[in-house]
Amino acid sequence: MEAPAVPWRKALGLVDLVLFTASAIIVADTVAASAAIGVQAMGWWILSIVLFFLPYGLVTAELGSAWPQEGGIYVWVREAYGPFWGTLTSWLYWINVAYWMPSVYVLFSGVLASVFWPALGNVGQAVVTVVLVWITVALGVIDIRVAKWIPNVGAVVKVALLLLLGGMGAWFAATRGAANSFVPSEWVPRWSATLSFLPVIVYNYMGFELMSAAGEEMHNPRRDVPLAILLAGIVIAGVYMLATFGVLAAIPLENINIVTGITDALKVMTEGVPALSGLFYLASALLLATFLANMVTWSLGANRVIAATGLDKQVPSILGHIHPRYGSPDYAYIMMGVVATILAVGNHLTFTTVASVFWTIFALSSVVFLLPYLLMFPAFLTLRLRRPHQPRPFTVPGGAVGAWLSTILGEFFILIAVIFFFMPPEETTNVWAYEIQLIGGTLLTILVGVLIYAQGRRRASA
Repeated sequence: MEAPAVPWRKALGLVDLVLFTASAIIVADTVAASAAIGVQAMGWWILSIVLFFLPYGLVTAELGSAWPQEGGIYVWVREAYGPFWGTLTSWLYWINVAYWMPSVYVLFSGVLASVFWPALGNVGQAVVTVVLVWITVALGVIDIRVAKWIPNVGAVVKVALLLLLGGMGAWFAATRGAANSFVPSEWVPRWSATLSFLPVIVYNYMGFELMSAAGEEMHNPRRDVPLAILLAGIVIAGVYMLATFGVLAAIPLENINIVTGITDALKVMTEGVPALSGLFYLASALLLATFLANMVTWSLGANRVIAATGLDKQVPSILGHIHPRYGSPDYAYIMMGVVATILAVGNHLTFTTVASVFWTIFALSSVVFLLPYLLMFPAFLTLRLRRPHQPRPFTVPGGAVGAWLSTILGEFFILIAVIFFFMPPEETTNVWAYEIQLIGGTLLTILVGVLIYAQGRRRASA
């Protein structure tokens, strides 16, 4: 990889990595969607923690400590399968954030309208979405020594908010009775119509590898990456389950809205209690802050992945451009902002409800986002076999059996999640538009990635 004109700045220690990972993985915007599965979501959380979250964390801990270079998942796949697959991985990983950003900010504008600004119509919400996209771009371009505080503070706010949601849910259930039955039989995972939201649980666990995108900006990645994954993982699993419980304790399953579910639950729990009236608005404001922190976190990582690919001259060199003062991939951020703006405006014009706009964009970004992991897990196993002498400060326990088992489980859960995203939820108002955008958008995104790689190879040959 070609060195950037401005050297990467060592700015990330262990505490930064723990908070960065928690900020990346804990996504409050999809807690309501996971609660929409019903009380059986609690069983699915437990099952997926054991069969997916743990193996996924172990795999990324080994890869991140053995290959700590800038670029993370791009480097791992490139080392295993060559520049084509590495470039395609980088492209999909980067462009998904450009797709995902408007869905998060659609949620932001929906909550803003629901709680603070009832007169904000569809056009106004589209404007809010676009403004937030460009605020994210501006925050990402600044020096990482400053920008890192947004994920750090965001992680603390997210954990506090979701713990509050879970704690209030327990209080509400104890004093007024839970809105749904939590008897043990209801926790058992089963097949039902609400499983269209099941891939959200897998999606909510993703992000352990994100911090490795800034490998050259860590003080001691070989030591800190595995430890950060362990510490953040414990917090993340507990917080998600508590938050899902909080929503289900307050709102009957049939009334859960995937956009405003958290604020709806907080409103129900604080109604009729004057002492808690201010808490509802404070919690709602914190929820909006978590949306911004989440997108700043992911854009920090994804833009460094594509920048590393640009420095390798596998994608247009403009994506590898580093800001001369701030040392950040500034042009990649600007291009991400352009894509997010087009997608946000286009979907607001196509779909009539906020829930439809959110889920349609979210499903496309999620499918594109999950595809690189279908390469990452086999890459882990391939590197184990082909590069046995690579120094590995941490290894997946269990030898070859542990490595194979972690790979198979990870690949299985990712594949199932991708398939399930093609099942439109009941809230979808235009099924044909949903499927056309999802299938066509995914295929077009992959095709663009292939063309970008081909152009890069021709340029390199010339």
